[in-house]
Amino acid sequence: MATLTQGIFKAYDIRGIIGKTLDAGIARDIGRAFGSAVRAKGEKAVVIGRDGRLSGPELAKALAEGLQSAGVDVIDLGVVATPVLYLATHVLDTQSGIMVTGSHNPPDYNGFKMVLAGEAIYGETIQALHQAIAEGRFTEGAGSYRTHDIAAAYQKRIVDDVKLARPMKIAIDCGNGVAGAFAGDLYRALGCEVIELFCDVDGNFPNHHPDPAHPENLQDLIKCLRETDAEIGLAFDGDGDRLGVVTKDGQIIYPDRQLMLFAKDVLTRHPGEQILYDVKCTRYLAPWITQSGGQPLMWKTGHSLVKAKMRETGAPLGGEMSGHVFFKDRWYGFDDGMYAGARMLELLSREKDPSALLNALPQSVSTPELQLKLEDGESFPLIAKLQAEAKFPGSDQTISIDGLRVEYPDGFGLARSSNTTPVIVMRFEAESQQALERIQGEFKRVILDAKPDAVMPY
Repeated sequence: MATLTQGIFKAYDIRGIIGKTLDAGIARDIGRAFGSAVRAKGEKAVVIGRDGRLSGPELAKALAEGLQSAGVDVIDLGVVATPVLYLATHVLDTQSGIMVTGSHNPPDYNGFKMVLAGEAIYGETIQALHQAIAEGRFTEGAGSYRTHDIAAAYQKRIVDDVKLARPMKIAIDCGNGVAGAFAGDLYRALGCEVIELFCDVDGNFPNHHPDPAHPENLQDLIKCLRETDAEIGLAFDGDGDRLGVVTKDGQIIYPDRQLMLFAKDVLTRHPGEQILYDVKCTRYLAPWITQSGGQPLMWKTGHSLVKAKMRETGAPLGGEMSGHVFFKDRWYGFDDGMYAGARMLELLSREKDPSALLNALPQSVSTPELQLKLEDGESFPLIAKLQAEAKFPGSDQTISIDGLRVEYPDGFGLARSSNTTPVIVMRFEAESQQALERIQGEFKRVILDAKPDAVMPY
């Protein structure tokens, strides 16, 4: 039996290893604590769903029991993508939901993404659940349980909203994640011919990891585009809330460049509004947003943090380098990889050569996310030390809203603490390979000054 540890209560969700830090007993307690929090908000029902992980049925059953014993009515959607659960909190008679998902973590992980009274919870609100369990502070009751199939309503909502200018032939790669149960049908309903890769839901992920942020996971899709007459490729993560895009000629269009197309379109309906993006995004994004008639706003990384900032600013669009795209324009403001894919196809269907449009978006030499691996508890103090002491001669400005982003006339470097694992995430971009290496050298210098035994990822 797993014992409850504070370590599974992360910044934006709860995540643990099945049998070690997470099991049915802990899931039941999380249900009791969350149900109590729901009742404290004056709510009475919670929707739950689960992705395709093998531990999902057992955890979801225990979660439902915990919620019911706290006096909350449970509406169980069964196997769904995370954004399908988010939609349910908007269209069913409840504002709260819990998704049982390990997202893109390895197969032996699972966890919970939570919406409480209409807000994606993070930080202290998640820690308060741990506190409630530790102290045994739960409401008591006997909630009801029912199942609900929302797949058709989800598809109809998107098909009613998104219109393609012409039929397209596309390839999709779901990496055996839960998006495979929805994406093919959705894009066919929009008028596409769809080549499906790894769309059977399998929690062992036998083909490749369901995480489109890493180039190695997109190689099958790139090969498919090369060998078939599909025009464009879409890829999804394990729970369907993130999107990857690949062009006909095998170029990966990272989310910060996808956001350029989306921003240009959204700003035609919301001129002068703010467009949110996280600290990892390209420095070409801000001038692009400005030229398109919007106000660029850089913000912290993390889907819950971006959603909260969008609510605060009223921004019609937000996005993260990891692939979360948040449309408030024509949608509800939550991240949905399949809906973002539909919006992408809507824009690309107006083009004779969609790949040419995507490849023409401004870009420079850049690295993918690099990870400096540390021991538990080391990353935040190291970043704090760098923020206080590190000097970067020749830089234009240092942005410290989330870690350290140092802007130079010819590029930028970023180092920030991951909120989910004990690593410092690094990313670099510059106008030439030489400039990129110079900026990487500056970061290497200050990190090794602060921590001489650090093993740099480059």
